[in-house]
Amino acid sequence: MVKSRAAPVPDVLKLFEMLSLISQFSNLRILVIGDLMLDHYIWGDVHRISPEAPVPVVHASRDTWAAGGAANVALNLANLGVQTTVIGHLGDDDAGKRLYQILLEHQVAAPRKPMATPAPTIIKTRVMARGQQLCRIDREASSHSYQMTQDGDFPQTLTQALATADAVILSDYAKGMINQQIMDQVLAERAETKRLVAIDPKPSRRLSFRNSGLLTPNRAEALELAGITGIHPDEPYPLDLVCRRIHEIYTPELLVITLGAEGMAVCQNGCVQELIPTHAREVFDVSGAGDTVIAALTAALAAGAAPVDAARLANIAAGCVVAHMGTVPVQLDEVLREIARPPTEIR
Repeated sequence: MVKSRAAPVPDVLKLFEMLSLISQFSNLRILVIGDLMLDHYIWGDVHRISPEAPVPVVHASRDTWAAGGAANVALNLANLGVQTTVIGHLGDDDAGKRLYQILLEHQVAAPRKPMATPAPTIIKTRVMARGQQLCRIDREASSHSYQMTQDGDFPQTLTQALATADAVILSDYAKGMINQQIMDQVLAERAETKRLVAIDPKPSRRLSFRNSGLLTPNRAEALELAGITGIHPDEPYPLDLVCRRIHEIYTPELLVITLGAEGMAVCQNGCVQELIPTHAREVFDVSGAGDTVIAALTAALAAGAAPVDAARLANIAAGCVVAHMGTVPVQLDEVLREIARPPTEIR
């Protein structure tokens, strides 16, 4: 007869510390600045190939809409209990009204002041069939159209928003909202106030953002930021070199590189402090995982967490969202369940 073993239990002290950290999020006020998008999904099935061209015919059954880009970052923060404000372009169109309503439903403050430009709200439409994305259709204007700095009142508007924020996230999707003028103003305010400024960068923008509080590139973006080219997919990822180069060029207080299936690397002062394995149990869709990471990291750091503890929480949150199809912000109850989940028993 095999004697049964009691199921393992989580580290009670770590569990208490994590829950205590999350309980402080409701006291935080975080400002998100970036490219707002509406994610549109057309769900259906495929039963035949079109007689007109060698492409599948999708029988659409339903449409869904979700916040994308910087709007998804804001929803992640709000779902974690953070008092959240977002600044970005919302067009005076049906998509802009729909996205504004989604933000309001999640208690995200989003000013509806008319823009100086008639640019449409950015929409990404994904056609889905049997759990697979068949194609994506993007609707957007030129990047110049989304620069809010064309509005002469914008610097004052931004100053007022920064004054009440405990932390700021610059969510750059290379659509034009984030430019050097905004970057300079936010980082200048950080130099005076020591406020946490987190940046999800797009290296292709060639913006200057030295001395930020947090940078969260993915593995490809980190290589580009470090100026490293010619790395073959079969070669080991040069993590130590990447970490050192990015610190030399951008001097972030904290660098967290998301490495996909390999987890995330926490780096400070040009050195890798910790490599955290991925927490995901099942991966259905990685859309929006980076938004969740920067949201959870920023909230945890603003609440006083140590960098490695903040990264562990962000890793858990990202593991939750990739288990869902489509762009889905993190849900606090799901994160809490994952934190309390006993470690997998070794058989």
